[in-house]
Amino acid sequence: MAFSTRSIQWSSSSRAQTAAPSVSSVTSRKMSLQKIQAPSVYGGAGGYGTRISTSTSSGLGGSLQVSITGSDVLLAGNEKSTMQNLNDRLAAYLERVRSLEKSNSLLETQIREWHEKNTVSVGQDYSSYFKTIEELRSKMENSRLVLQIDNAKLAADDFRLKFENEHLLRQSVESDITGLLRVRDDLTLTKADLESQIESITEELVFLRKSHEEERDRLHKEVGGSVNVAVDAAPGIDLAAIMENMRKQYEEVAEKYRQEAKDHYENLITELHQEVSVSVEKLEGHRKEITERRQVYQSLELELQSLLTMKQTLEGTLAETEARYSYQLDHIQQAISSLEAQLRQLRADMEAQNSQYSTLMDVKTRLEMEIATYRRLLEGEEIGGTSPRFYLFSCSGSGTSWGVPV
Repeated sequence: MAFSTRSIQWSSSSRAQTAAPSVSSVTSRKMSLQKIQAPSVYGGAGGYGTRISTSTSSGLGGSLQVSITGSDVLLAGNEKSTMQNLNDRLAAYLERVRSLEKSNSLLETQIREWHEKNTVSVGQDYSSYFKTIEELRSKMENSRLVLQIDNAKLAADDFRLKFENEHLLRQSVESDITGLLRVRDDLTLTKADLESQIESITEELVFLRKSHEEERDRLHKEVGGSVNVAVDAAPGIDLAAIMENMRKQYEEVAEKYRQEAKDHYENLITELHQEVSVSVEKLEGHRKEITERRQVYQSLELELQSLLTMKQTLEGTLAETEARYSYQLDHIQQAISSLEAQLRQLRADMEAQNSQYSTLMDVKTRLEMEIATYRRLLEGEEIGGTSPRFYLFSCSGSGTSWGVPV
């Protein structure tokens, strides 16, 4: 009697850690169906010598081998007890798969809860970090703007003070120049007037001298060309006395004009001295004012230097603050990068666990289907009582192999 053997083989690499709540990813899965037509299975002809081997071990990586020899079944008549033992072992294996499924489900729930909790906390940390970064950036920008505004105000005040000082100094110098020009014009006019008066008086004096000489010469001529006639008459006019009187009169007039000119020049000189003294006093006052302005300017220069020093100090402080906050920002960015890397690793682990879970569910479904098929075949064998054909199942990932009659 010929037998046909069908062999179904699949392999899956899996790793399970029942002590800790984590399962690594399944690396490979291979399933192949091979149909072999042969008159015997594992040696023997006519159905005799057929062997189904079974062995179990703890864990998912264990192996299951079922071994039944056809001749032994026929000789010993212990087929039902062997099948019962096989069913018990398959039930134990199925129970082991279910326990692993429950453990995997519990592990998945714990991972989901941890992921949700840490996702919320990481989100809150990100928002607080971003808020702190924005606040620091706004503070730095405000400090920079305030410093620039203060510098601009200080520069504007400095230029305004310089402009006011220079403007006042220019006005004072212009007023001094205007006053001196006015004094010069007055002195020029006075000088011209005095020169004209001197010229007129000189011309008048020359004219008087000339008239006096002409009158004197005329009188001398008249006296020299006359004849002395002695007559008894009244005494004549004394010409010498008359000339002396005229000379005295002209000298008095000349002295009068000279004295008037002298008095006039002395008055002018006195007025000029007074004006010069007043101008000197004004000049001294302006010099004092210029000295005071210079002192104020020097004090403002010192204040400006102190403000510039303060500005440099503030700029140094700002640079240190920027460097410190930049370092903190880099540290925060590194922390964010580390958290993002952890989050990516966590997502990768979850995806691997989901893939492993899907693989285990697929294996579990296939095992349940094969167990159902195995039971149906066992029931059909008990009813038919004929020599069965066997399917050889092997799971290389779990190290399990068995044969099923059909």
